[in-house]
Amino acid sequence: MRFNYYAAVLTILLLTSCSNSISTVRKEYKLAEVSKLKLDWNIDSKEWFLKKDTLIGTGGPMHWGVIRSKRRLPKNYEIDFKANMTKESLFEIMLNSDKENYIRTYLYQIDQNIVIGKGVYYKDNDEYGKRGGKSLFTKPMKLENNKWYSIKIRVTNNQLLFSVDNQTYLECFIEKSNLSQQGKLGFITNGEVKITDLSIKTL
Repeated sequence: MRFNYYAAVLTILLLTSCSNSISTVRKEYKLAEVSKLKLDWNIDSKEWFLKKDTLIGTGGPMHWGVIRSKRRLPKNYEIDFKANMTKESLFEIMLNSDKENYIRTYLYQIDQNIVIGKGVYYKDNDEYGKRGGKSLFTKPMKLENNKWYSIKIRVTNNQLLFSVDNQTYLECFIEKSNLSQQGKLGFITNGEVKITDLSIKTL
């Protein structure tokens, strides 16, 4: 009986550690340690770093600061975190990033909108047309620098829900909108952004 118990525990641990997903059914991913940041994410330490419990990203209008996870997102997932755009106008969450394609979910101060769009990102290429992309759905929202926003993203059964402060939200069907259906997670800034309380869980 005891052998069966230990065998079951070992199997769960192996499945969790060997999973190619950033979150599993049994484990919610939380960002808490510098060593874990380097283990789980592809980063340029000049652009993204962890300070205590805050992930800080920096970029510029001509070169966006990008960080992407090494593991894929689950098929159905929920992402929660708080974000503060301390400089410039764009903060973007890359969803289902696969090769150069991803779903753009972002806060854009110039147009005062939250947005869902179809994005492309080519590593080490800042040419026009090699980053960002077309906006598909927009919703007006007053956005400011140096203000914390609570962000929730939920993907279930091919439906994407993107909400800010539990009030302003956008939703769409991923396949119907011809968006990337599975891939990795990333963040983009054209200035400076701070992220806290990041959690990713499988649904």
